[in-house]
Amino acid sequence: MSVWIAVIATGIGCYALKLGGLVMPQRVLDDPRVQRFAELVPVALLSALVVVQTFADGRSLEFDGPRVAGMGAAVVALVCRAPFLVVLAVAGAVAAALRLL
Repeated sequence: MSVWIAVIATGIGCYALKLGGLVMPQRVLDDPRVQRFAELVPVALLSALVVVQTFADGRSLEFDGPRVAGMGAAVVALVCRAPFLVVLAVAGAVAAALRLL
């Protein structure tokens, strides 16, 4: 039963957060600090997710060679300004090839 309480509480929290964004006064949204924060938060969250998926396995840190090599190949493809689908394909191919070996 405690799982359902957590699910319902999370749903209510998400709804309240979205509602808060809708009722926020325009003068607050026009503040340069708020705009800068809104620009940087998605980048920080995505970076954190990428690092966790690359270097964690469950609750422990793990150095998985093929996973890290795939991430490195993705970074190289991004630096070369490859399209996003190409970046994903390169990372997946490198990781899969190393796992196959």
